[in-house]
Amino acid sequence: MKSDYLKHDATALAELVARGDATPDELLDVALALVEERNPALNAVVMLQEGTARAAIRARLPAGPFRGVPFLLKDLGAEAVDFPTNNGSRLMAGMRWSYDSEIFLRMRAAGLNSFGRTCSPELGIGPVTEAQVYGGPTRNPWKTGHTSGGSSGGAGAAVAAGIVPAAHGSDGGGSVRIPASSCGLVGFKPTRARLPDGPAVGEGWAGMAIDGFLTRSLRDTAALLDATRGPDLGAPYWPPPMQCSFAQAMRAEPGRLRVRFATTTLSGDALHPECVAAVERTARLLEDLGHEVEPFAIPEGLDVEDMMQAWTRIVACGTALSVRSALKGRPLDPAMVEGVTRGAIALADTLSGADYLEAVNRIHAFGRRMARVFLNCDVLVTPTLATPPARVGQLKPDNEDFVAYRNGPGGVFEYSPFTAIFNASGQPAVSLPLHWSADDLPVGVHLAMAFGQDERLMSLAAQIERAASWADKQQEIIDQGPREG
Repeated sequence: MKSDYLKHDATALAELVARGDATPDELLDVALALVEERNPALNAVVMLQEGTARAAIRARLPAGPFRGVPFLLKDLGAEAVDFPTNNGSRLMAGMRWSYDSEIFLRMRAAGLNSFGRTCSPELGIGPVTEAQVYGGPTRNPWKTGHTSGGSSGGAGAAVAAGIVPAAHGSDGGGSVRIPASSCGLVGFKPTRARLPDGPAVGEGWAGMAIDGFLTRSLRDTAALLDATRGPDLGAPYWPPPMQCSFAQAMRAEPGRLRVRFATTTLSGDALHPECVAAVERTARLLEDLGHEVEPFAIPEGLDVEDMMQAWTRIVACGTALSVRSALKGRPLDPAMVEGVTRGAIALADTLSGADYLEAVNRIHAFGRRMARVFLNCDVLVTPTLATPPARVGQLKPDNEDFVAYRNGPGGVFEYSPFTAIFNASGQPAVSLPLHWSADDLPVGVHLAMAFGQDERLMSLAAQIERAASWADKQQEIIDQGPREG
């Protein structure tokens, strides 16, 4: 059963169960054995709830598209009564939820059998997963000396290593797409509000955060998005309605698209040669597929730096709110949170309500500038990150200057200059595993489209997957297990 498990995506595993060739218990047995075998090298999976998963099987899992497939929830969000959480923080270690979130209910209704959580940086801050609550960093299966990304870094590592074929994530500044790039996976961020956020909150980080998934195959991503999309009761706003499902979009041709590709950041700064090579290779592929392909001309006044400064203020305020809510009026022991979290709280303390609203307005103004970009093109292609996956410790969250950690030299924005752009604008974007560096580290390619164009982006991604499948490359590390380096 293990060999079958490792070579199948979530859709194929569900088909085994539907045909009677495997049982949910057998699949869970394999997943738990893989946690025991592979997780020590990765530190990706935490808070196992085998009893909850076995009870769900005995109660007859829902007859959804993923019935019986083992699944992991990110240790941040996805609130569920039966799944305690740390939210990536010693301050909140072992806390329990009194309710099930709508996204969890929809994942459960799809037949997914959740049995644990995956590591996240504290409160989702940062493109690496190195939170003290887990006793050490989360590592990349391709080379364990490198990061698996963040904030859904545990999810990325667990999927890339074959422990599960798909896992829950979330994305407020690239937190699905960054680990997808780092671990050689698919990471799709839908249009703002495409997935539910309730019942406890109406939006995260001023609407920039959204749930998502880390998967090996695009068809798994499409089916997971179809199973969970749509507003929930009382949603403060809705995205443009979709004209077809994500699965249907995969089967549709995208048409001839105006493709623009960037080999610098959108501020004009240089990128790592492997990232440039990834984009140029993808541009040639898209041209071969019949699209109109030209270099991207950065429009005057785009001012990505101003957006990131506003993003930093909004996230600092959100972080301070989360910590103070957990404290319930108690004083904070600084040792209970990371240095970056202390820095975020310190920054938030300097900001007024007017400052926060001004930052939100700057984000929205940037979104309007990005909307104009797509008047002159249909898809923007960049690398997902500015470099291949960073070494563990390079972006360790111990810097108490939150602005410097995010926006200073050697900081997060320099490492990840593209992903947060599309959280700010709310536009759909996807990281696809289209390149590996000379030393065999994954390098994701990032594709983004106009607000609401989720179906067309999925159609293009499917066309690329058919033309340049990444499954065989992914299988190398799944078969072999985590590599040192």
